[in-house]
Amino acid sequence: MSANLSTYFFSHGCCSLSNSNYKNNKVDYSYKMNLNMRLLFLPSPRFLPAFCKTRQRNLSANHKRQRGKEPPSERIPIRAELQPIGGEETEPENSVINGVEMEHFVNHETNCKDEDDIMTDVEHIDGYNLGILSVSAVETNGNVEHTDEQIVNGLLLPAMTKALAINIDGGQELSNVQLEDMIGMIKNAERNILLLNQARVHALEDLRDILGEKETLQGEINTLEMRLAEADARIKVASEKKIHVELLEGQLKKLRNELIARGELELYENQNKLLNEEELLARDSYVHSLIKEVDTLRTENLALNDDIQALKSMISNVTDTDERVTKLEKESSLLESSVKELESKLLVSQQDSSKISTLKDEYQELWEKVEILQHSLDKATKQADQAILVIQQTQDLRNKVDKLEESLEEANVHKVSSEKMQQYNELMQQKIKLLEEHLQKSDQEIYSYVQLYQESLEEFQDTLNNLKEESKKRTTNGPVDVTWEFWSCLLLTIDGWVLEKKISNSDAKILRELVWKKDRRIRDAYTGCKEKNEREVISTFLRLTSSQASSGLHVIHIAAEMAPVAKVGGLGDVVTGLGKTLQKKGHLVEIVLPKYDCIQYDGIRDLRALDVTVESYFDGKLFQNKIWVGTVEGLPVYFIEPHHPNKFFWRGQYYGEHDDFKRFSYFSRAALELLLQAGKKPDIIHCHDWQTAFVAPLYWDLYAPKGLNSARICFTCHNFEYQGAASASELASCGLDAEQLNRPDRMQDNTSPGRVNPVKGAIVFSNIVTTVSPTYAQEVRTAEGGKGLHSTLNSHSRKFVGILNGIDTDAWNPATDNFLKVQYSANDMQGKADNKAAIRRQLGLSSADDQRPLVGCITRLVPQKGVHLIKHAIYRSLEMGGQFVLLGSSPVPHIQREFEGISNQFQSHEHVRLILKYDESLSHSIFAASDMFIIPSIFEPCGLTQMIAMRYGSVPIARKTGGLNDSVFDVDDEAIPLHIRNGFTFVTPDEQGINSALERAFNLYKNNKQSWKLLVQKDMNMDFSWDSSASKYEELYTESLSRARAAASST
Repeated sequence: MSANLSTYFFSHGCCSLSNSNYKNNKVDYSYKMNLNMRLLFLPSPRFLPAFCKTRQRNLSANHKRQRGKEPPSERIPIRAELQPIGGEETEPENSVINGVEMEHFVNHETNCKDEDDIMTDVEHIDGYNLGILSVSAVETNGNVEHTDEQIVNGLLLPAMTKALAINIDGGQELSNVQLEDMIGMIKNAERNILLLNQARVHALEDLRDILGEKETLQGEINTLEMRLAEADARIKVASEKKIHVELLEGQLKKLRNELIARGELELYENQNKLLNEEELLARDSYVHSLIKEVDTLRTENLALNDDIQALKSMISNVTDTDERVTKLEKESSLLESSVKELESKLLVSQQDSSKISTLKDEYQELWEKVEILQHSLDKATKQADQAILVIQQTQDLRNKVDKLEESLEEANVHKVSSEKMQQYNELMQQKIKLLEEHLQKSDQEIYSYVQLYQESLEEFQDTLNNLKEESKKRTTNGPVDVTWEFWSCLLLTIDGWVLEKKISNSDAKILRELVWKKDRRIRDAYTGCKEKNEREVISTFLRLTSSQASSGLHVIHIAAEMAPVAKVGGLGDVVTGLGKTLQKKGHLVEIVLPKYDCIQYDGIRDLRALDVTVESYFDGKLFQNKIWVGTVEGLPVYFIEPHHPNKFFWRGQYYGEHDDFKRFSYFSRAALELLLQAGKKPDIIHCHDWQTAFVAPLYWDLYAPKGLNSARICFTCHNFEYQGAASASELASCGLDAEQLNRPDRMQDNTSPGRVNPVKGAIVFSNIVTTVSPTYAQEVRTAEGGKGLHSTLNSHSRKFVGILNGIDTDAWNPATDNFLKVQYSANDMQGKADNKAAIRRQLGLSSADDQRPLVGCITRLVPQKGVHLIKHAIYRSLEMGGQFVLLGSSPVPHIQREFEGISNQFQSHEHVRLILKYDESLSHSIFAASDMFIIPSIFEPCGLTQMIAMRYGSVPIARKTGGLNDSVFDVDDEAIPLHIRNGFTFVTPDEQGINSALERAFNLYKNNKQSWKLLVQKDMNMDFSWDSSASKYEELYTESLSRARAAASST
């Protein structure tokens, strides 16, 4: 049944198909016809053959089963000596063809032994053995080299073609003997292919025998299963008969008891003795026969069980055989593909051999042309040398002429200057006389002025002395101009001492007030204690404590974002921008953030962990929180790292988790716990968006009764689209009473009674409620814009106000922006043109027309931003002769795919480019390069891109909604004062609306350059800083605190 297929291999140098291991180097090859080649060129025209030995190794001996009736294994006859492709034997020497060395066409050079020992393994499979093309091991002195590509691609013909090319380059001709050797090699390859086909036929016959044996085994298995079923049935009948006999015995006992009760026992016994004896005999014989039959069945059952175990082992062997058959079928298909590939390569090699004869004639023609060109080159070289000599002579003459002309000009100039000097001397003498007369008069006037000066100098000296005395008094306790990073670091140090219980809350309050006022004494004390230990530093600071009057507000922002360390949207910019501006106005500003694992640590200075943990309540337990401190953009920041098993802020992203409600309700309570344990008494606690909206109800319900009661709560909602509503039961995790708060006048969601709305809770429980622009504040009080909260906002309208956000004018400043190729300002606009040219080169846009307007757009591609209008603006700008650049991506899959299609459409277009990702550096360049900037939002709470665009001299084209309506004013709207008209606006969110604004902008740009330039300069000079916005927040803070103090004093 089993058959062994001998291994065939081709040999010249070493040409093989291999799946086994090299004997020494253990190089593993697959069945994918990896071909190794090695060429040795010898002095003789013959090639070196390979000496082959074969051995057989049974790889499946552990799996073989013995069967008595199995016929003996048949083996396919093996040809011990295949004809080598290379031809006759020659000495193994390095050869030179016609005196020129040919390079080996292999990957690495190596020195081979005189004899290659090639071993072939044959795998034996149960019931069937298939020979596998392989080459086992090549014993070498050096490294094994292999080149798969060359033998596959043409059976040595490409290599011979390269050798022929080298011979032609040296002027030699190919030997006819080598061509004959190549033809012999091709014939030997054809013979080897025939042998492979015969081996494939034998393998298919063995495969059919295996399938027949498999069917026979399946029939035996079916017969044994039937016998097993019959035995089970007989055992079941015997058990039923045994149960019947037991029932009869029970009935006999019952009858006997009845006869005894009736007094008829003796008669019954006499009458039934004979009957009982007969029945007992009959029953004993019957029971005896049943017992024998049961024993017989048991023995048969045991025998059947043994047969079943044997069958199971046979079935497992059959399963292994199936797997092997499947493997062999795959290997057979691989062999077929390999044979076909060899046949195709053979045809290619035959075609290439016909081309070799034509190379001689081509070489002769090329050689003649080279000789002609060489002759022409010699003539041209001689002519060039002569021309160079002539040029050098001409240049020498020209230099001499130039020197003569310069000498003549110098002589003429000297002559003219001498005449002018004489005239000048005469005039100077006349002026000297006049000056002497004036000098006498002026001496008298100067004397009188000197007297007046001396009198005024004495008065000035007295005034100066007075000012110095006042200055000394002021500098003793006055503020010092030191960086905000210094004061923030000092403040964080004081707070760390409080949390670590090293100083009292009252002392900390006094020291904080000294920091607020930038007192010189605390600055000097801090700098003078750098080399002292902490105990000495604390004692030095405590000596400074005395009653001080606070001059500013203490504001603490609790937020989920802060630019640039944890930024997703505009919220992070607001926290940083507003905080820095309030700090510059003399207020103490602190920030509390979660410590995300994805936070940008490069933006944090002096980050360190405090030697204290803050415990906060959640889900009925107390969890520890590690507190980190550092400064960001000069602001002191506290980072809370929860030690909670759910790892709330170690998720690799800021938002978008399934348990965001729990994550941020936990953070809100932990932040308030930090303020309580640190002994802080802030004036304002400012929370932002739904993530920290929990602060308002937590503060009034839980922490004000504990003593943290000095602050007013300010809540800012940056986008009412996101409200964080969740099931009311989840509110209990952070310690709030869900039953009390899930009411229509508190936190119950207006559209779903079973859910609570954090934003609604913040509106109800906060003292101040703001949003990011006045227009948006009006829009959210309508049913369409309020997203379900319009009724709540209208009920609390007295404390609700819209304040337009600002931008960080330090970060967004074209005069200092390091991302730009060229910095520029409103007074020097050339840099804007240079940046426009640079972005065109960077993105591959056409620079043929410098005056072609460039329209920019930087946005998230979401429906809120008017993506259908952005798409229309691309095509419309192109139609009107403009260029368009879009930077942004979409979290909505179908929108992203749609814009990827548009990007592919314009991939090689000279006027349109779409970059579907966010790139900070590229965004700065687009703001600086664009002439117009389009913002067609369906709704926009505030928007910052229009302000940044104007800061960089890009005129905005925006829809009148939200913050866009409060910052972009149409140049053609006569109802608006002229000095604040700064862009082009439209109302209806459709193609007609955006077309009208685009057409007016293009018309002004192309037809009135001067007006356009004035408009750009006006936009760049407009003030969109945080100063005015921060002043409005400052006013709201102060009014709220005044009302609270008035209410407290009246009670």
